Amino acid sequence: MTASADAIYLDYQATTPMDARVLEAMLPYLTSNFGNPHSTQHVFGQDAENAVETARKEIATLIGADSREIIFTSGATEANNLAIIGAGRFRQRMGDGVARVLTFATEHKCVLASVAALAEEGFETEVLPVQPDGLIDLDLLEEKLQAPTTLVSLMAVNNEIGTIQPIAEAARLTRAAGALLHVDAAQATGKIPLDMSTTDIDLLSISAHKMYGPKGIGALYIRRRPRARVLPLIHGGGQERGFRSGTLPAPLCVGFGKAAVLAKAEMAAEAERLARIRSSFLSALNKAGARYTINASMERRTTGNLNLQFDGADALPLINAAPDVAISTGSACSSASVEPSYVLKAIGLSPIDAARSVRIAFGRQTTEAEAVRAAELLARAAADIARINAAAE
Repeated sequence: MTASADAIYLDYQATTPMDARVLEAMLPYLTSNFGNPHSTQHVFGQDAENAVETARKEIATLIGADSREIIFTSGATEANNLAIIGAGRFRQRMGDGVARVLTFATEHKCVLASVAALAEEGFETEVLPVQPDGLIDLDLLEEKLQAPTTLVSLMAVNNEIGTIQPIAEAARLTRAAGALLHVDAAQATGKIPLDMSTTDIDLLSISAHKMYGPKGIGALYIRRRPRARVLPLIHGGGQERGFRSGTLPAPLCVGFGKAAVLAKAEMAAEAERLARIRSSFLSALNKAGARYTINASMERRTTGNLNLQFDGADALPLINAAPDVAISTGSACSSASVEPSYVLKAIGLSPIDAARSVRIAFGRQTTEAEAVRAAELLARAAADIARINAAAE
């Protein structure tokens, strides 16, 4: 199945289309400049190594880090696993008696699964609740940090509801308690400013394909001073300073670096543009008479995100009734059933309201006309479904 010419893509938090400028930067390393970046005895390898190191610096510059603090991975899932499990195991190996990890109920599944993996290894773990607006309770975090803690893992921007967490404040609390802070920044990097030089974040995960770069490449920031220590999960030739062995994919690294350059240059203007597009979308919904509720905080969320529940219309029938609008739920779907989003349940939504909720994410290629058209299609579909459901009751 291919998208129709009229299809409107509004699922930018799932993935982003690769920017044409990123592809242009990558092409030479997919063809003529094909060297292995670790084969530095000859010019082919040296050229690839130089390109990779340039990309590393470009990514570091985007987040205010030193290039030596950037470790390439296959994506944010691997980076999250490396940060949480690697840091936990290192601390445990040191034998200081601290084996306790905290995280939050709205974290990405790979974070929750990594924390669960440490629990199976004997770590004490706790998944803390969030508030109805989707934000963490800093007082609760401070209270929990009274007990000796190895690591706190906190998402910068939620992948479903777009909420921006108070990362700097959480970092101060965590550092004061002597714990490490890991931040999953897959949905934040390139959308909001991040500066490792002014915050106490110890570990930070990034994904290229969430910021108009290629799929299959990500990075983990590992602070050098004060040093965050992590044991590797992948063993081999000792590449990436021993943190992550394996031949680096030079074309993907180059594309990631170019995406970082573009994000740094265009982030502020893009955020303003997306805010206008989101406002036009909501105005069009209101004009069409749509009945909806916005889930989570509107004040502390990325400008490209909305998470809406439409009155009287479940999400999957709504998505099916508006096939030219590419949006998603936060649900784990199968052919037989749909489980309501655990993120929406964590902020207090009932199973019925969670099942009516959809994630809408605008991005670099979204136009205002597309946003207005999408709102009209969704409003019409939601009204039709609600009318059919009311007649059947």
